[in-house]
Amino acid sequence: MPGKYSLRILLLFAFFLCVRTIAFAQADPLERNLWYNEEKTAKIQIYKATDGKFYGKIVWLKVPEADGKPKVDKNNPDKNRKNDPLLSLLILKGFKKDGDKVYTDGTIYDPKNGKTYSCKITNKGESLDVRGYVGFSFIGRTTVWTKAD
Repeated sequence: MPGKYSLRILLLFAFFLCVRTIAFAQADPLERNLWYNEEKTAKIQIYKATDGKFYGKIVWLKVPEADGKPKVDKNNPDKNRKNDPLLSLLILKGFKKDGDKVYTDGTIYDPKNGKTYSCKITNKGESLDVRGYVGFSFIGRTTVWTKAD
């Protein structure tokens, strides 16, 4: 009977491997990678939330500490948030997929200056064009994020 038992375990393992592969194949391209910011000082994980929109948080910092303590969101205009750690900080919020490669109607938070901007993301395959703006998209700045994996 050990042969039958081993075969069952092997088949069960193969089944779970297929299910995992199918789930990964269904993930949006933004979710399949971690992304370096333009300066490569942070990695951002983008995910699709239960509301169907995309969000992104900082999951790695090249220099995670300042003065021996974890870096915090010291420039946040909300004084109650100034001590929030930068790691796990949500910086992309509320993006809707608009076609194959464009994500719109979201915002990006810049912890360097504590400001939030309207934002549009264009997936270029190996990179993302992340355009932050106030009011109109043509009045803004684009940074290029690259795959970190």
